[in-house]
Amino acid sequence: MGADLDKATIAKAYARWAPVYDLVFGQVFARGRGAAIEAAERIGGRILEVGVGTGISLPDYARTNRLLGVDISEPMLKKARERVIGERLTHVDGLCVMDATQLAVPDGAFDVVVAQYVITAVPHPEETLDEFARVVRPGGEIVLVNHIGAETGARRVFETAFAPFARRLGWRPEFPWGRLSDWAARRPDIRFLERRPMPPMGHFSLIRYGKLAGNGRG
Repeated sequence: MGADLDKATIAKAYARWAPVYDLVFGQVFARGRGAAIEAAERIGGRILEVGVGTGISLPDYARTNRLLGVDISEPMLKKARERVIGERLTHVDGLCVMDATQLAVPDGAFDVVVAQYVITAVPHPEETLDEFARVVRPGGEIVLVNHIGAETGARRVFETAFAPFARRLGWRPEFPWGRLSDWAARRPDIRFLERRPMPPMGHFSLIRYGKLAGNGRG
């Protein structure tokens, strides 16, 4: 599927967001972040957070986990590094600039991959999800929090009309659930686990996928 966003646009958009991201989105997305962390810590261990941004979620992970955070935006990661140093987040092993479709980590390197508010803001969502599936171990999980576009009604009309402006800000407001369900349906190694509505107003969802173990069980 062709990209309707590109890396340069996204990087430029999030460089602009970096100074104000926590102020604008900190409380709005707090419940979703908390739910994603809770879900990830049911497995725990080695956690990759893709789209770590300013690192706003990093202090909330238990220190028993080992975290790697990656993002396409160097200005966002600069904020994250300041947070790690300032709050002595010793469970964070690294923060790196990476393209989500080309993660420079080995196959099966992580117990959990967490991506909060990311899938609607990458040029190739399905390729990104394939990469998540590659780097999570069998028996591990992929945990997403994301806006899911309305299928019908007034919100659908608004999201479609708002889409061109939203792309300049770095995301797709009209992203359909079908892109996620179709991706999982064609992956024999991936099992859908959960979709749970998240605030604000239930327009976001916590979504979990499990990677099947070699014996065919999750």
